[in-house]
Amino acid sequence: MNVLYEDNGTFKVGTVLTEHEASLQVEAPHGTRAKIKAAHVLLRFKADPLADLLDRAAQLAAAIDIDFLWQVCGDAEFGFGDLAAEYHGRAPTAVEAASILLRLQSAPVYFHRKGKGRFKAAPPETLKAALAGLERKRQQAAQMDAWVDSLKHGAMPAPLAAILPQLLYEPDRGRIETKAFEQACAELGLSPPRLAERCGALPSSHDYHLGRFLFAHFPRGAEFPPHEPPAIPADLARGDAVAFSIDDATTTEIDDAFSVTRGDERLVRVGVHIAAPGLGFGPGSAIDHLARARLSTAYLPGRKITMLPPAVIDRFALAAGAARPALSLYVDVDPATLEIRGEETRIEQVPVASNLRHHEIDVLNDALATGGVDRAVPFADELEFLYRLALRLEASRGKSANQTDRIEYNFQVVGERVSIVERKRGSPVDKLVAELMILVNRTWGRLLDQHGAAAIYRAQAPDGKVRMTSVAAGHQGLGVSHYAWSSSPLRRYVDLVNQWQLIAVVRGAAPAFPHGSEALLAAMRDFEATYAAYDEFQRHMEQYWCLRWLAQEGVRIAAAEVVRDGVVRFVGLPLYARVPSLPDLAPGTAVEVEVADVDLIDTRVRCVYKKQREEKREIA
Repeated sequence: MNVLYEDNGTFKVGTVLTEHEASLQVEAPHGTRAKIKAAHVLLRFKADPLADLLDRAAQLAAAIDIDFLWQVCGDAEFGFGDLAAEYHGRAPTAVEAASILLRLQSAPVYFHRKGKGRFKAAPPETLKAALAGLERKRQQAAQMDAWVDSLKHGAMPAPLAAILPQLLYEPDRGRIETKAFEQACAELGLSPPRLAERCGALPSSHDYHLGRFLFAHFPRGAEFPPHEPPAIPADLARGDAVAFSIDDATTTEIDDAFSVTRGDERLVRVGVHIAAPGLGFGPGSAIDHLARARLSTAYLPGRKITMLPPAVIDRFALAAGAARPALSLYVDVDPATLEIRGEETRIEQVPVASNLRHHEIDVLNDALATGGVDRAVPFADELEFLYRLALRLEASRGKSANQTDRIEYNFQVVGERVSIVERKRGSPVDKLVAELMILVNRTWGRLLDQHGAAAIYRAQAPDGKVRMTSVAAGHQGLGVSHYAWSSSPLRRYVDLVNQWQLIAVVRGAAPAFPHGSEALLAAMRDFEATYAAYDEFQRHMEQYWCLRWLAQEGVRIAAAEVVRDGVVRFVGLPLYARVPSLPDLAPGTAVEVEVADVDLIDTRVRCVYKKQREEKREIA
């Protein structure tokens, strides 16, 4: 006796050796013996050789018209043996019965399995829908094959080009476009950006990196939607002070300016004037929604994406040649001791006489440090007094005037070329601006706290961690009891929120955001995350442009300094690289490395250690 049985979803045949009530021992055609359950037996037969029975059944099954089989089987549940007898018009052979079984099993769309060897025809509507689905899958598979073929031949199909950012940055693996794109990547051994580049769909490596940032943070594009610019308040008193600002050459969002007024009194009045866009629009306005969506200006070499629309910046930035709305902090300073004898905050229009640029007044840095100021420099007297005041303010915070200068790098991108220039931070002019910003943020943070107005503070605990909080707290690193960002309302949303609160306090009105305001807390949380993401992107693009500079200048051998095991920092660039061949050298050791390869897509440089240089200095 022979049997056809099912084992783990596979049909097998064997000769019965022994049989019990619930099980059988069978021998396969190739001699293997197995114990099977009686319930798994689908067909018993005596004749027909076993060796090729299933192969012959499969050949017969392939010739059976599945549509005809579905039409003749009826609506009721049936066994495959009964259908085989009806199909052949007689008792079927084992091969014929097995062929019907195999054909039924191979067509789950037409026949639903109901038990051991039993089936039922799919209802007409169900079959129609299922066949339509299969046809769609067939067409999609054909379309995918065509797209993969195009990609492999260096052409980007239009449907894929239309969603290229999604394919590169956030692939939806349920879409056939993504499946085709990733299949082509796998077959060619290329990453997604490399494939896009090969197909001419990625104009440049810069577009790839910028595109990732825009896709994540500006999915509707970096342009502002149509809007009505806010009006400048017409009822603001005009201040008496004449102000000037100090900024980089490319700065357009001029948030702050200064003034020094010497009257008949013994005191000198110093003004710190902050642009006041908060006077032109309020929380919940259309412009507020635009600013709230962006939360900060995003900077990268060669361009920036502003928080506020250009028309708003043009109206409220402290640009020279006009009186501009400002929130001004005035402090009365004793010129002999440089102690502050009084302070006052005003809402006013401030005449701005000049926008000084760092490159125009850098000659002052050495002069201010030595006391020999060139009076030909604009506002030289005022700058000299402000610098002396800055030193006094720094000392009052418990900070040393001889702190180590930081090196920062200015990137200038013109077309496809980049220049990178070292600039020391901590110069007299930098210190002057920094101390006056700390003064205004400290003073206004304390003012908000004293009046019980909700605000957003920057705080640093003794453990060194800096965080944003709605609870007034000290900043250990700066040595101040309060520190509320208020000095950059054109560029940072938290400064704008604090400015709205300050305007209400100065006017004696109810602040827009009460304590515990969910809107204020949400703005604080969202700002922190967004500000960190923008900052990370800026560092990423600075690394990218460092690599562009290496390629642009054809650098093959570069001077570097050891930072730690296996890592060096390039001299004159804010660029770090891992060098596997670097020997065990102390941090600060001067070395030369060979620039073996620059990858602008993966933003990495492959370096090989060449030799040690003579000079050595400590790495901060």
